[in-house]
Amino acid sequence: MKIALTSLFVNDQREALAFYTEVLGFTKRHDIPLGDDFWLTVVSPDSPDGPELLLEPSSHPAVKPYRDALAEDGIPLAQFSVDDTEAEHARLTGKGVVFTQPPTDIGTAVVAVFDDTCGNLIQLIEMKPPAQRADAR
Repeated sequence: MKIALTSLFVNDQREALAFYTEVLGFTKRHDIPLGDDFWLTVVSPDSPDGPELLLEPSSHPAVKPYRDALAEDGIPLAQFSVDDTEAEHARLTGKGVVFTQPPTDIGTAVVAVFDDTCGNLIQLIEMKPPAQRADAR
């Protein structure tokens, strides 16, 4: 078993597509009309046949209270792996991305959290090699 698709609810699919491709650097994989909405997915350019991220409409009534509660508590809805959190923070800040948590060393990793402008907090994570982890023995 492996993860092939996961999703994020977004306020506006077209705005989300622009943010996720033009700012974050993902690649559009599917853009299929489904009534008023779309089956709209993006993938990492490093893994074009890898897991897809579905930019899903947030119209279901349960979505807003769920996302609002998580955002109020500062809990990210998704996590993206990066090789260098500091460099990615600098690159995205330069593109106007607002971070709610700057790069922070948590022992086993360096993390940062940003607002995706689509209603979600997203965490970046750079895992440390085992020899550099605070829990290494």
